[in-house]
Amino acid sequence: MVTPAEKELRAVLARFAHARIEHDVRPTGRTSRDLEDSTYTLCVMTGARTAEQALRAADALLEQYSTSRAGAFQEDETLAA
Repeated sequence: MVTPAEKELRAVLARFAHARIEHDVRPTGRTSRDLEDSTYTLCVMTGARTAEQALRAADALLEQYSTSRAGAFQEDETLAA
């Protein structure tokens, strides 16, 4: 699996969340299609089969991005000292 860019992953998560809320508040054919499309995109991006698995995988990826940034920040501080 190709690891998605953090910015793209966050955009898809936001789109999924918006679609989920819209569909929960006022379900229509359009909201159903939007939710299905954003769920599919999130699953493909994370290599998951269900929305729940995709959300767990996305959380793990975001944690990796955060850890990588923290390590890079500490390395920069060490070099500056």
